[in-house]
Amino acid sequence: MRTERCIYYVEWHMRSVLKPALFDDEENPATRPDPVAPKEPSLSAKAKARTKRTPDAQPAHSFQSLLDDLATITRNTIVPAIPAAPGWDRDTEPTPHQKKILDLLDSLPNQQPVAGSSKYPQTL
Repeated sequence: MRTERCIYYVEWHMRSVLKPALFDDEENPATRPDPVAPKEPSLSAKAKARTKRTPDAQPAHSFQSLLDDLATITRNTIVPAIPAAPGWDRDTEPTPHQKKILDLLDSLPNQQPVAGSSKYPQTL
């Protein structure tokens, strides 16, 4: 039970910073005139749903499809055919959209820079 709560907590924080890239409504609930009335999606949320794009023309995602997109960033281990040669790891380069998502994740509190974001030191 404790693990599930931790997972939901992490997901809640991730969703809060990733709202610009998700279909989630970015409108602050405190700005709604009647908090008890059924929620009407904001104009920006309706535009995202209609165009399947964010305001900056990037693809809008569900939380799961965003994780699937980020899962394409991989670390490949290169093992040379020469027996004495050492192997090395090489990370795939994130797309510009993935880099933007990683930068959003860097804004999470108490977070080390995410590999692939602009704040993460590049290695060769």
